Amino acid sequence: MIKEFALQMEKELDGKVVLSERQMEQFFRYYELLTEWNQVMNLTAITEMPEVVTKHFVDSLALVQAVPEIGNGSWKVIDVGTGAGFPGLPLKIAYPELKITLLDSLNKRIKFLGEVTAQLGLKDVEMVHGRAEDFGRDKGYREQYDFCVSRAVANLATLSEYCLPFVKVGGCFVPYKSGKLEEELKAGDGALEKLGSEVERIVKFTLPNEDERNLVVVRKKKVLSKKYPRKAGVPGKEPLR
Repeated sequence: MIKEFALQMEKELDGKVVLSERQMEQFFRYYELLTEWNQVMNLTAITEMPEVVTKHFVDSLALVQAVPEIGNGSWKVIDVGTGAGFPGLPLKIAYPELKITLLDSLNKRIKFLGEVTAQLGLKDVEMVHGRAEDFGRDKGYREQYDFCVSRAVANLATLSEYCLPFVKVGGCFVPYKSGKLEEELKAGDGALEKLGSEVERIVKFTLPNEDERNLVVVRKKKVLSKKYPRKAGVPGKEPLR
């Protein structure tokens, strides 16, 4: 099965990301752990191997299309609302020098991520259980990261308030978005201005299964006001305008 897995990964990555035999084995073990743990806890609705490869692993690694420098250094990266580890852990496997923080509000997911990290022998991975609104105010995390990534399901205005507090001035927040973005971008303009940031570029791509995806590169221009993030729950209920 691992040969079939590796062939699909190589074909779909199409040379954009090149994996060693060891890295391919780590991805396969990650897949095995995901499906094993998913039998006793809700990690993902996607469990068939071809779909996991395309919709979780290849999709996560697509970041290199928008931020090609991601593989060229020991950048500090935080994945907000990481869930089962996407996109943070695939990025760590592909680019071992990255220093990754995985933040999620459910402790059972954090336990799963700890098991994956241990079994794959990954270093410089921190698992954090908590809400983005709380850790975004913590001096140990606030404006400490070169990049923040997120595949969490939320509108751009809300997600920006969750994520931009973690990003250094000059760094980037890159949400993974699906579908058409025009209305969401328009609605998020005011939020980004309040958060001292702006959309630098949007990279559109199509997954091998023909799902349309977007990577929105948001550049942080100035230090964030202490007003943000607002207290837990507010960004989701009352997005910035």
